[in-house]
Amino acid sequence: MIRVLVADDHAVVRRGLAHILEEAPDMTLAGEASSGRQVLRAVRQGDYDVLVLDIAMPEGGGLEVLHQLRTLQPKLPVLMLSVYAESQYALRALKAGAAGYLTKASAPDELVAAIRRVARGKRYVSGPLGEEIVAALRQKTGQEPHAAGADALSDRECQVVCLLASGKTLTEIAADLSLSAKTVGTYRARALKKLRLKSTADLIRYALDHGLVE
Repeated sequence: MIRVLVADDHAVVRRGLAHILEEAPDMTLAGEASSGRQVLRAVRQGDYDVLVLDIAMPEGGGLEVLHQLRTLQPKLPVLMLSVYAESQYALRALKAGAAGYLTKASAPDELVAAIRRVARGKRYVSGPLGEEIVAALRQKTGQEPHAAGADALSDRECQVVCLLASGKTLTEIAADLSLSAKTVGTYRARALKKLRLKSTADLIRYALDHGLVE
């Protein structure tokens, strides 16, 4: 049996994932977590074959958890789940150590197939973007301003930009990421400086033009 740890801050999503796992004859839900801190605690205390990890969670987002797992449990395959534009976040997640990337819009059968694949030590990226992402992983740096050189956006800066572009306010982003509005404002300011932009409207336009959000 493939022992799966499911990490998502929404109880409804966790219940849905649990139901999918119950239907698979070779999988079992071995644990749940609703925050980055709970994920790290569960990994320290339990034995899992695959971690299904939401990319945006409180108390340490999915990408932050990935970085910590490199030291804590480097051999644990991590399948990222996201509602964000796949091409941008999949690349960041795979570079951070994820074994696979899947959007929450994917069919249950695809989730099961992805879990089986990463449990065997292989990578999984859904859809026709697989070749594009593999090619990008072979490059030393990205070609877009937000992903290239010393001014590349950090994972958190990129996340804030994407959330702004999705229509959320600084206060709403702060609540989503369990940060203060001041801290979110600092990430926004850093992103503006790195991208040489002047306003939030410019950031939103940039995100849309470069496919960071759908």
